[in-house]
Amino acid sequence: MNGTKRKIMIWLGVIILALLLFAAWVMRGNPSDLDPMATTGTEPLLVEAETEFFPSVGLVDPVGWTKGAAPKAAAGLAVARFAEGLDHPRTMLTLPNGDVLVVETNSPPRPDGNGLTGFVMKQFMSKVGAGDASPNRIVLLRDNDADGTAEARFTLRSAGLASPSGMAWAAGKLYVANHNAVLAFDFTPGATELAGEPKKLMDLPGGGNHWMRNLELSPDGKKLYVAVGSASNIGEQGMAEEQGRAAIWELDLASGKSRQFANGMRNPNGMDWNPSTGELWATAQERDMLGPDLVPDYLTNVPVGVQYGWPWVYWRNVIDWRVKDPMPEFLTEYTRKPEYALGAHVSALGLRFAVGGQRMGPAFANGAYIARHGSWNRKPLSGYDVVYV
Repeated sequence: MNGTKRKIMIWLGVIILALLLFAAWVMRGNPSDLDPMATTGTEPLLVEAETEFFPSVGLVDPVGWTKGAAPKAAAGLAVARFAEGLDHPRTMLTLPNGDVLVVETNSPPRPDGNGLTGFVMKQFMSKVGAGDASPNRIVLLRDNDADGTAEARFTLRSAGLASPSGMAWAAGKLYVANHNAVLAFDFTPGATELAGEPKKLMDLPGGGNHWMRNLELSPDGKKLYVAVGSASNIGEQGMAEEQGRAAIWELDLASGKSRQFANGMRNPNGMDWNPSTGELWATAQERDMLGPDLVPDYLTNVPVGVQYGWPWVYWRNVIDWRVKDPMPEFLTEYTRKPEYALGAHVSALGLRFAVGGQRMGPAFANGAYIARHGSWNRKPLSGYDVVYV
């Protein structure tokens, strides 16, 4: 019996060592020697695609900011610590009275991936904190004396939330997007509790590789826009699995009717209204596994009915031959080119246009602020910042 146990332990050790060596081989990656700025702008460099079995990997340990430390700000700006000690803060909403709502959230439970690839991916997710359970909480931060620090903190809501992300408020209603539904709560700014049962406004396809569901109200407050990312990288699970995904939806709040407003966007995220044109704009995250310098995430306008090509096409006319499902004939004619590239694998998230004239100074009076989360899919690292376009 002892001999059998010893053999089993030896084999387990060999397997574990092999997996660790394999993970180390993967992490040495396929690094880029290209300046990250080359894949930004209105005419980004689109390098030759490198089909990868595993993506270029650059993992970072989430260590936080030490006491007194702060991000480096651009000339003329300063950064102050508004609040700390939050658990996976992901999205924010500033209310008319100045209160700041923060969603503490993470991915819904994911099924374990298959085989060796699934094992390695799970280890990567755990290392960067993406495997932690979702707090499922909305926190209210209040700066009572307008000194730039939130002295008061309240748990606004924790019941009935499932990997929440997007929020919007208007006319006594707080709209919250769970990963699988859009909810509406009665809420008046100034309150410190989100009580009562919500009304479900719209079911959403749940989970997937991209589980965040951001929200944006129309300027007149009559329509709600919902960003829903894809379940996969390039539809490798079949396009039936992508029904209702990789799209922005428009929900009419009076009638409850919804329609697909924009399509072919692998993971649309931040949304805002361009103050110069009145048009909806969004950030989007593009596909992986084509090398560290493809494909650039982007910022673009979203006219009704627009098609951005995912998963078959990127950047207007580049066909991704890896996609197995047949490409619709209309795509090559109607796919739109994004307006502005933000860099490959920067994971563009939040978006806000500059409003209010000179509040941030003349250098930041007419443009867009974009949070670039950064991605483990690139080596060297790129993103992990807030940029202004």
